[in-house]
Amino acid sequence: MDFKKADEMLKICETKGLSISEVMKQRECSQFETTEDEIIYKMKNAWNIMKESATTPTKTAVKSMGGLIGGEAKKLNEHRAKGKSIVGNVMSKAITYSMAVLEVNASMGLIVAAPTAGSSGVLPGVLLALQEEYKISDDRIIDAMFNASAIGYLAMQNATVSGAVGGCQAEIGVAAAMAASAATELMGGTPRECTYAASTVLMNMLGLICDPVLGLVEYPCQNRNASGAANALVAAEMSLAGITQMIPLDEMLDCMYAVGKRLPTDFRETAKGGCARTPSACALCNKHF
Repeated sequence: MDFKKADEMLKICETKGLSISEVMKQRECSQFETTEDEIIYKMKNAWNIMKESATTPTKTAVKSMGGLIGGEAKKLNEHRAKGKSIVGNVMSKAITYSMAVLEVNASMGLIVAAPTAGSSGVLPGVLLALQEEYKISDDRIIDAMFNASAIGYLAMQNATVSGAVGGCQAEIGVAAAMAASAATELMGGTPRECTYAASTVLMNMLGLICDPVLGLVEYPCQNRNASGAANALVAAEMSLAGITQMIPLDEMLDCMYAVGKRLPTDFRETAKGGCARTPSACALCNKHF
């Protein structure tokens, strides 16, 4: 049941008539000699942590350790509650929850890296928004998380999820690809459509640099979690509508990795380029240090 490439994963899905989530569950059981009940129990625990980190800041603002973010999720939640959202409930909730998780992360709270701490808001943001709007059970969300984990596994196997290695495209990009694939399966898409959605995300976020202001995983990281959630929903919508991708997921992962390795060091989590070098960011740096 093991696979190293998306194409291998799809062949298993199509030969055995299984979803990506089911293939990933069977892979985990066989590779780690555990039972399905045990891995589902662990994933449920992760989902509960995700829900808590995604919702707490929407009610009570959480200030980050560096002081750059805090209260954004609460503002977005109140904006939607007043009926002022211009993007609809699913998108509004997804970006709200994704930003909330980053507030928890930056205040030393408990989060689930998916695939990293700096990109931890995208997957819970998308899944929780869909769950609430479509009244989806936790059991189906857990399946979607196994789907997402398969995409994350492929990214780690064939590319990178580190901003220091591949820029933010490797963190937020992969997180959004995981969320897009999970959302596609959750809403009735086929395994191949899931990979189309993941490929679309990586294409749309190709070349995104990692440029944390003050070197902290706060800003623009929080904003990019929101944009990653939005990107994931856009990609899932396109795939579910029947829009295919000429570049398969394996090739997009290779492409993303190649682009990431060619990014100058200043654009890979060093805080020496991009947003971190703007006059306003530099003024903050002088104030803090």
